[in-house]
Amino acid sequence: MSGNRITAVQIWLIVGLFMILMQVFIGGITRLTGSGLSITKWDIVSGTIPPLNENEWNAQFELYQQTPQYHKINKGMSLSEFKFIFFWEYFHRLWARTMGFVFLFPLIFFIFKRKISSLLGKRLFIVFLLAALNASMGWIMVASGLIERPWVNAYKLSFHLILALILFLYLLWVVIQEFRVEKEDSIDVTNRIAYKSFFWILFVQIFLGGMMSGMRASMIYPTWPKIGDSWIPAVLTDFSHWTYTNFGKYDEHHFLPALVHFLHRNLAYLILCFGLYLFFKNIGRVKSALLKTGLYLQITFMFLQVILGVLTLIHSKGRIPIWYGVFHQLVGFLLISAIVYILSLVHDSQKTV
Repeated sequence: MSGNRITAVQIWLIVGLFMILMQVFIGGITRLTGSGLSITKWDIVSGTIPPLNENEWNAQFELYQQTPQYHKINKGMSLSEFKFIFFWEYFHRLWARTMGFVFLFPLIFFIFKRKISSLLGKRLFIVFLLAALNASMGWIMVASGLIERPWVNAYKLSFHLILALILFLYLLWVVIQEFRVEKEDSIDVTNRIAYKSFFWILFVQIFLGGMMSGMRASMIYPTWPKIGDSWIPAVLTDFSHWTYTNFGKYDEHHFLPALVHFLHRNLAYLILCFGLYLFFKNIGRVKSALLKTGLYLQITFMFLQVILGVLTLIHSKGRIPIWYGVFHQLVGFLLISAIVYILSLVHDSQKTV
């Protein structure tokens, strides 16, 4: 690392990175508590202020009572119960607005003080574009559950999650570049390709995790190691269920939730085996302490992720366990972050723009 003194810009970027990770964490709670549809309007400015009196609370509750979720799932809920789910969606949106201020005002200050290089400025512009895209996808996702469905669309939920992941990982890469860490060649070309493959497998797995959450697929097979009474659900071996309708209207037939569940669970086994192979193949040859730390983070998060996944599964009887599920998602982000960190510390024949 060039220089030992951390700069104000670097601190600011790290704070932003942490806030994005926390937004994903809060978003997970919002999803698993069924809170995401409690606020039916997207008021960017006026929506910053929550209901302040009983009349305002009743007005918000009346809007929610017009949604499919209320009529099909929460009919008869009390105002105090509504306030609980409203809090998590409001907190999720408030945190997003706060992130906007945390990014924007220091950026203006740093530009005025000429602390932002031209290259960093271009990278931060991409960060803002990704953030705006994800915010828009968030509202599209919410809107998908306000017309006919009692839940948000699982596909849109997963894309919202993936856009958050892309934003987080890109900013992580920017932060690492700002610290200008020294790279080494102890991981050869073959292993770099393997780590890139591992990254993309994890990327797909996180998308499937979003689908699992959106479809509440863990609840249909809350067992481990078998999926119900077998290794392959019977609904998947009956090819009459492999229809376009079942892929689109997944909430009317349990075929697609079963398929996503099967893929997510078995891809986890592949990730575990592949991750162990990469760790033991490289841990003895790396030289820098930073790279060794990355490898140890990789294997730690990997085992923790497996444990949390199993605990989430076996406790998904009747409802998804909120804290197991949320931390399972969080550790998934940390695991793929460790892979980005490792790849950032090794030389690559292809330059990243």
